[in-house]
Amino acid sequence: MTKKNRILSAVLALCMAMTMASAIFAAEISVSGGTGNTPVYLSTTDDGTFDGEPAATAMSVTVPTSLPIAMSQNGDVTTATDCKIINNSYGAVRVRSVTINSANNWKLTAFGNKSILAKEKVDSNKLGFSLSIGGGEAVHTDSSNALTQVLISSPVAGCYLSGAGDPTANSAKVDYSAIVTPISRAVTGANIANVIFIVEWDIAA
Repeated sequence: MTKKNRILSAVLALCMAMTMASAIFAAEISVSGGTGNTPVYLSTTDDGTFDGEPAATAMSVTVPTSLPIAMSQNGDVTTATDCKIINNSYGAVRVRSVTINSANNWKLTAFGNKSILAKEKVDSNKLGFSLSIGGGEAVHTDSSNALTQVLISSPVAGCYLSGAGDPTANSAKVDYSAIVTPISRAVTGANIANVIFIVEWDIAA
């Protein structure tokens, strides 16, 4: 903001404050039991002062930085157990949708017991994936062999998080599982998919 605009904003804020003050002190009551109507004005600003810049409530939500998978030589998969979505915002939020995109020549396939991949050729590069948020119902990939699949298309149970002032409900655990086709060579930290969480304010209806 330029110096000129900042000065103009300050003048306008002063005029508004004077107007509000005038309205407050103009509520005269001249008879016993009379009523005075005093309006309450709200201004949302970046620093909570009357002359701060206009700003909405800040959103601050942390999603897992990664969802690691470890597969044994026998095809058994281990996943992390400490992944969470944490709402650091003052207001309540919800996970609007979750999408998984395969990466680096991998494809998505149906999730289930690892035995369903027994007939797949080695290095087929297929991933079956399942995910649950906040203890809600698990959602999983299907057998379309697509590169992208929508796991959650609208908020469901478990996707709602309170504001940071309520530590009992401002986080949601992310539980996930996977099955992976056999691999002929050892890999470390290979990026085979990306999960996209879209988070929004939990707006009153």
